[in-house]
Amino acid sequence: MTPELAALQAIGWPITAAEPLPADPVWRQALLDHPQARPARVTEQHRSGYVVSEGPDSGYRVESLPEWQRPANYKKGSVAPEQRPGVGDWLLIEGDGSRGKVVALLPRYSAIKRGAAGEHYKQQLIAANIDTVFIVCGLDADFNPRRIERYLLLVRGGAEPVVVLTKADEAIAADENAVAEATGALIELAQGVAIRAVNARDRDGSVAAMAPWLQPGRTVVLVGSSGAGKSTLTNSLLGIERMKTGAVRESDARGRHTTTHRALIPLPSGACLIDTPGMRELKPTGEEDVAENFSDVEALAEQCKFRDCSHDREPGCAVRAAIEGGRLDPQRFANYLKLRDEVAGAANKLANRRAQKADEKVAGKAPGKRPDDKHGRR
Repeated sequence: MTPELAALQAIGWPITAAEPLPADPVWRQALLDHPQARPARVTEQHRSGYVVSEGPDSGYRVESLPEWQRPANYKKGSVAPEQRPGVGDWLLIEGDGSRGKVVALLPRYSAIKRGAAGEHYKQQLIAANIDTVFIVCGLDADFNPRRIERYLLLVRGGAEPVVVLTKADEAIAADENAVAEATGALIELAQGVAIRAVNARDRDGSVAAMAPWLQPGRTVVLVGSSGAGKSTLTNSLLGIERMKTGAVRESDARGRHTTTHRALIPLPSGACLIDTPGMRELKPTGEEDVAENFSDVEALAEQCKFRDCSHDREPGCAVRAAIEGGRLDPQRFANYLKLRDEVAGAANKLANRRAQKADEKVAGKAPGKRPDDKHGRR
């Protein structure tokens, strides 16, 4: 393997020593279509451009393509925000250093997104080309199973989720059974997802339990609320105090946003880590699979006497029987109904948005219609 390929592999490029080109046929063709270009990964995203890297110790700025800078409602050549490059994306670059020019965005093999705030339907990209998502939650007042359920709904499918419970040392000091009780409370909702309790400051101890997901060439993103310990965990995985950390409020264990922007960081293990600012609003995009995340509730619903059972007062309701019998947490069921309705509402907005775009595309191709004639008048 050449030094250039080794450097790319250190930041997640999917290659092997025996095969210098990626297996994905679209990626292969893109490289063949641009023989003068070279791949680089987005490590930081800014308003007018990006910082990209071709190895763990390199980084330089490149400008966005014009269609990536136009407002989303700009009719001609506009690209939706979630389709523009984000941290973790791979670009093809021509030219050297500060004169580098973006010529292509390679397709993503995974993406973590959420619904953006506001009345109108929009999506916000959190990270691209991710293998694993560490859902970080502190074992203090930050511990919230319902929020973890929401994170699992948003990230499952695009990458492998792992629940990471930080501040285990503090929890055990207060109650020796705290970790076991918290882990037990998550087993039902995690649905087979790995759960790891760690002391984020222990570089050689409990953090080593996360090694299976930090192998060379892998990319991991950290998500969680402010004060959960993401930056502390990042520092331990790096082996240096690179990320700023801060104290949390005693009243609710909330922290300030010590991480202010997303950044891709190569780790000594050969993996890459994307740290993200704390997220307090987690809106579905409408593309999530509620059934996969609540397979236990869905399985019970299939046993109900009536196919259209609302799980309220109908006779023969297997869901209500499970709740009354202590086999299903009523709070989990209530969150299932809440998230199901949110996803359905977002899916309806998404369908309307796609239909509107399709109509605009057809209208734009209508014979004799000028592009600037919005109302059909000449």
